[in-house]
Amino acid sequence: MVRASSQFAEATSGVVYIHSSPAALCPHIEWALTSTLKAPAKLRWTAQPAESGQLRATTDWYGPVGTGGRLARALRDWPVLYFEVTEEPSEGVDGERFSFVPGLGLWSGATGASGDIMVGENRLRAIVAEARAHGRNSATEIAAAIDRALGTPWDDILEPYRLGGDGAEVTWLRRDVG
Repeated sequence: MVRASSQFAEATSGVVYIHSSPAALCPHIEWALTSTLKAPAKLRWTAQPAESGQLRATTDWYGPVGTGGRLARALRDWPVLYFEVTEEPSEGVDGERFSFVPGLGLWSGATGASGDIMVGENRLRAIVAEARAHGRNSATEIAAAIDRALGTPWDDILEPYRLGGDGAEVTWLRRDVG
């Protein structure tokens, strides 16, 4: 049965992980988060053990569906920043994860309720069709394209930074919906 008002959630939550930032960017990052969420961003910055001289911070957020993408776009303008933004799945809407690594740029993928990255049927068909069109039917090349669709190159680089995030303080940000 379809609800009369909407069959999709209006609000969701997620996490912003700033894995590595120079100290000079920290106030700018807080301003970008505050501006996007329309709520004060008071991050507690700590040293990033994976990269000497860099800082890290984590914050949870609550806001309208699509806020994760807006946060990622607000942060991607700093090419030295390593970060991830997650948006939880909600009624009628898949979750998303955004990862940014200097040199690789911004990657995004849909996430299911368990947090797994979901690669849709049409994307998988396109990967196979592209390999065939270029005469590259090798399993190695198709596997590499699937890895890229899953965000594996970003995960490989970010993993040491994620480990540095254990025990980081979490601050809740809230943007009222509606």
